[in-house]
Amino acid sequence: MNNKILTFKKTYSLAEVKKGETVKLKEFIIIGIMLLALVAGTTTNAQIPPLDTSVIIQSPNLQQEHFYDSLENRANRRKLTGWLYDAIITPPRPYVDKKALALDYFKDYEGKIIAEIEINALDVFGPTCTDTTKEATHWAERAANTIHTKSNLKTIRKLLLFKIGDELKPELMYENERIIRDLPYIKDVRIYVEQDPVYPGLVNVLVLTKDRFSFGVSGGVNGTSSGDLEIYNRNIFGIGHEVSVKFVGHVEKEPYLGVETFYNIKNIGGRFLDIRLGYLNTYRREGFVTEVTKPFLTQNIKWGYGGYSARMYRTDRIANNDPVKVEEPMNLSVNYLWGGRSFNISPQRENITELVLSTGINNWNYFDDPVVAPENSHFFANHTLYMASLTISQRRYIQDQLIYGYGITEDIPEGFKNEFIYGYDVNEFGDRHYLHFLTSNGNLLLSRRGYLFTTAGISGYLKDGHFEEGMIQGEVNFISKLHTAGKKRVRTFADLNYTLGVRRFDIEHLTLGDRDHIRSFGSDIAIGKQRLNLKLEHVVFLPAQFYKFNMAIFGFADFGVIGSNRQLIFKQDYYSGVGIGIRLHNENLVFETFRLRLAFYPFHPDDMSFIGFSLDEQSKKRFISFEPTGPIPMRFE
Repeated sequence: MNNKILTFKKTYSLAEVKKGETVKLKEFIIIGIMLLALVAGTTTNAQIPPLDTSVIIQSPNLQQEHFYDSLENRANRRKLTGWLYDAIITPPRPYVDKKALALDYFKDYEGKIIAEIEINALDVFGPTCTDTTKEATHWAERAANTIHTKSNLKTIRKLLLFKIGDELKPELMYENERIIRDLPYIKDVRIYVEQDPVYPGLVNVLVLTKDRFSFGVSGGVNGTSSGDLEIYNRNIFGIGHEVSVKFVGHVEKEPYLGVETFYNIKNIGGRFLDIRLGYLNTYRREGFVTEVTKPFLTQNIKWGYGGYSARMYRTDRIANNDPVKVEEPMNLSVNYLWGGRSFNISPQRENITELVLSTGINNWNYFDDPVVAPENSHFFANHTLYMASLTISQRRYIQDQLIYGYGITEDIPEGFKNEFIYGYDVNEFGDRHYLHFLTSNGNLLLSRRGYLFTTAGISGYLKDGHFEEGMIQGEVNFISKLHTAGKKRVRTFADLNYTLGVRRFDIEHLTLGDRDHIRSFGSDIAIGKQRLNLKLEHVVFLPAQFYKFNMAIFGFADFGVIGSNRQLIFKQDYYSGVGIGIRLHNENLVFETFRLRLAFYPFHPDDMSFIGFSLDEQSKKRFISFEPTGPIPMRFE
């Protein structure tokens, strides 16, 4: 079987489209006058890809529709009111249950035997999974198709959860599309089923995949003293392996030009086992990293395990993204190993509930005593934490578009996860017990008015009857339904987060800049052991494109309260940030999202200015996951 484009023209309909009779009127206020001006900008003829299929929930009230149409007509009589109408009044799009459509499609063939499996990888530019006859029109796109190595068909076959001779199971087909689509080098995947023309009990399966252009470049500068440049390939040789090389430089610190390189081997032997190897030698750190992961990727996987080992001869942090940083380099090793077994405790129900029992060992070893203040020496103790966990979870996925992506299908998790961990810490400064409870729930809005996720947790150590290194955390994330604003598409995001540290070390601090609690907030003064913050963002996905890059304009308002854990949070210091920005992204490429952002800080600390400007890259945000994992302590950050 070759690796060429398939000219597959037959139309497959997942379900009949039902027309809705009405929509409800809602109002969304764009944050900031400047965002309103940008939202009303001129657009070109390029369009956001429409949703492929739809089931529309009908509404019985025609009066609101007539009122909305009348209001739209009046607003469009003048250019200014037409702009304001598009930006402010955004009627919701009818709810689309794409999962129900997909399952209905596969259920027509449920129980039939798979007689043939055909796999075809499409070019990066041109054809799509719904129209394979399209061709790249621009010379640059044709050149990119020539340079790009398509995904190897054997690599795709190893990702399939079914084989020839199996009975077709609708849920398994739907789940397999999600797993393949989640790969960084895959833009889209479709599984089509066709009745065998001779034997009614047999079916033929066609798997269509569309790659992303696998080469990417990233980089940045930090003032005039340091910078980095990364070159990477997310699908080297078309076999799904990843390789990256980052050059890191500093004008004052040795080595003046260093390197960080990683190699990632995906899905070894078709067992969803990944191995990641890395070598680092920069002015920040020097050492080796090895990571092995076999997650509970589906609910049918019974065993999960993994491990991580880092040997750092010189580093300013315990882990790469650790919030605690020291001035003098540390010589240390960190090792982590876990394994677990999953049990289905609801075999008769449609939604599987998993109970996962797992154990883990986490070891920190410092070969030289870190140069820190005496009161912080216990934070850098040589110790080994033995853990056992019990996790009860339920997970399923629904499909949508224009959330964190730009027109591609996105899989939004639903369900819950409750995690209990007990640990025993063998510590050079005295043994202690570790306790941890974390609960999360997803998509509580049954009326489909958006997506709502909640998380709450408490953790800490018990030593000699005292609670130490503890934390309490709660978070609420809301994503609105997709609305229409003229030819544009609009969503609103809201995140509320609270974190409280209990008897933490002096060297441990919460900030407002890490994880963009207040966007582009870079103060070293606004720190504490307690933090409350609210993030609001209104995103307008534009139909226009900029050199084939999809565009989204956003306005934001962030509020944060931070300070001591010895008094109520509302008596602490208040900070805020408001601003606008634009994001550019091409889903055909593995590049990160380019982001230009302008922010104003009305109540800024002394080490910051009133205005902040940034041009950087933004990694694709991930949804909260209800997938069981190995036991690991909660992070105070």
